[in-house]
Amino acid sequence: MRLLALDTATSAISVAVHDGERVLASRSVVDARRHTELLAPLVVETLAAAGTGVDEVTHVAVGTGPGPFTGLRVGLVTAQTFAHARGVTVHGVCSLDALAAAAAANGYEGELLVASDARRKEVYWARYRCAAGEITALDEPEVTRPSELPEEVRALPAVGRGPLLYPDLLTSLAGGDADGLLDVDAGVLAGLAARRIAAGADMPIEPLYLRRPDAVAPASTAPKSALKPSPRQQQRDLRRAEQAVRAEQAGRDAEASQ
Repeated sequence: MRLLALDTATSAISVAVHDGERVLASRSVVDARRHTELLAPLVVETLAAAGTGVDEVTHVAVGTGPGPFTGLRVGLVTAQTFAHARGVTVHGVCSLDALAAAAAANGYEGELLVASDARRKEVYWARYRCAAGEITALDEPEVTRPSELPEEVRALPAVGRGPLLYPDLLTSLAGGDADGLLDVDAGVLAGLAARRIAAGADMPIEPLYLRRPDAVAPASTAPKSALKPSPRQQQRDLRRAEQAVRAEQAGRDAEASQ
């Protein structure tokens, strides 16, 4: 396996190459506004550092957010374009999962809050349980003001930029020295992706935007459903719909060839 992993959901543009057992090389640059110009050179640099040619990449993994629209889209489009050019599969990993996995890899045990910067004085967040180096998601990813988080959630040790930005409301897991747990590390995401690929897990690549971008078309006057599916359920539904369309098209192609 030669897995190329990318994440642009947080303030870091992060890239790593993994061989299925360990990280061969990783590079990260913290710059929340230069994803477009920095990501491609970082991919080239990381592949070179890993001694891996483009034609040797067998899998691509990408952080699916949640994250700000523009930055997240850059990583997703780059991952899908690279995978399409290589004819390999691209796998999605929730970026909050990667932050939780970094805490678990550092030996943390117990419940954990992952809270990343959502701008507009909000955070993207979810709770996890860490045990024996593994993580279990306890919530669907959401976006809200940190002051509006349930009190029992705000009381949890937290990773991500949330506790750095809102220290009066959230408590950093590292007691204020959270280097390495502020943004997604593509090396951690790559390890998580490699384990999930080996286990045959469903890894949809639909983005977890959670809210619309700042520039949007006028709102529709159509009534909204009172029962909104969760972000992860929306990913699963989109994946099933795409599979159904591909299956139908394959059937038509087979009929046409007869």
